[in-house]
Amino acid sequence: MATNRRLEMMEETRAKLIQAARKAFAEKGYANASMDDLTAAVGLTRGALYHNFGDKRGLLQAVVDRIDGEMAARAQAIGNATGDDWQGLLEEGRAYIEMALEPEVQRIVLLDGPAVLGDPSQWPSQNSCLQATLVKVRRLVEEGRLKPVDPEAAARLLNGAALNAALWIAASAEPQDVLAKALEAFRHLASGLLAKAD
Repeated sequence: MATNRRLEMMEETRAKLIQAARKAFAEKGYANASMDDLTAAVGLTRGALYHNFGDKRGLLQAVVDRIDGEMAARAQAIGNATGDDWQGLLEEGRAYIEMALEPEVQRIVLLDGPAVLGDPSQWPSQNSCLQATLVKVRRLVEEGRLKPVDPEAAARLLNGAALNAALWIAASAEPQDVLAKALEAFRHLASGLLAKAD
């Protein structure tokens, strides 16, 4: 019983730190977010941060994982709502790209994340997105709706196109203009995989 309560308390502490960091990183950016201010805001010590995440970078990784996971879930829900694997694939890509306009996503996931954590295509959360895309692509290839391409290669290229479009939008001085261009290009690139034009 005591072990369960201890685990619950550890999870509560982690959740508090992630939420506080998410707010601080979104408002101030990673470089300007103070760990002392962040921990004080939730009544914890720096020791709690280091115990749970190792360091500030580890905390950023946890925040990015959380937000990126939420982004993937939102995009998949939008795609699944179409009731069609092909349209769902297009809608998932569109939704992910459009999320680059959201300030929290821009700053934490698309700007600070890559600067601090490295190549986003190697993040665990991106790999789960890839697996979901791979399932749909494999099914579409098997059904003959897509050309007989290697499903993993196609899934990686589709995910890479959406991710790079989002990175481009986030870094742009004119994100709305870039969004329109990126969405059009993404649709044309993806449609090149179709066995027959829709």
